[in-house]
Amino acid sequence: MATWNSRGLRGSSLEELINYSNEVYLEEGLALIQKIPTPIKPITIDKQTRHITLAYFDQKSTVDYIGAVQGIPICFDAKECAKETFPLANLHEHQVAFMREFERQEGIAFLVIYYTAVEECYYMPFADMERFWLRMKAGGRKSFTYQEIDKTYRIGHRSNVPIHYLAMLQKDLNNRENQTDKKREKL
Repeated sequence: MATWNSRGLRGSSLEELINYSNEVYLEEGLALIQKIPTPIKPITIDKQTRHITLAYFDQKSTVDYIGAVQGIPICFDAKECAKETFPLANLHEHQVAFMREFERQEGIAFLVIYYTAVEECYYMPFADMERFWLRMKAGGRKSFTYQEIDKTYRIGHRSNVPIHYLAMLQKDLNNRENQTDKKREKL
C-alpha cells in the first residue's frame, strides 16, 4: 500500500497515491472517483499462468480518472514530470478535446502534476492547461515551466489522504464562482 512520508512521494507512484486517496474519499462519502483502465487487446496469453504476455493499445484512452464529488462531475489526468519543464507532448489532442467537452457539459476537468525534481504536486485547472495548449497550437512553446504554474494550487496531504486534491478542487470551484460573479457585475 502506498504511504505518504515527509520526503514526498518516494517509493510510490502518483497513481497509487491517488487511488488510495480516492478510496479514503469514498469511505468518507466525499466522492466516487474511478480509475479508467487503458483498453488493450491481448495478443499472446501464457496458458499456464493465464497472464497476458503481449498486447497493444486497442483504442485511445481519454483521461485517467472520472467520477463525481458531491454531485459535481470531474475528470482528470495524472502526470509525473522529472524536470521543471512539462512537455505538452505528454498530453494528447483527444484528451484535451475530451476535457474541453467535459467542461462544456458543466463538469470540472483538471490535471494532477507531480514534479519529481522538486517533490511537489499541483492541481492545474483545465483553463490553465488549455491556455498552454493553445499557445503551443499557435506556434509557441511546446511545454510549460514549473515557474509558469499557479503555485497557489499546490496539493497537500491530510492525515490519511496522501494526495488531497479535493481541497484544490474547492479552490477551483470558488475561483470559477468569483469569475462568474464578476461577469454578472459587468452586465
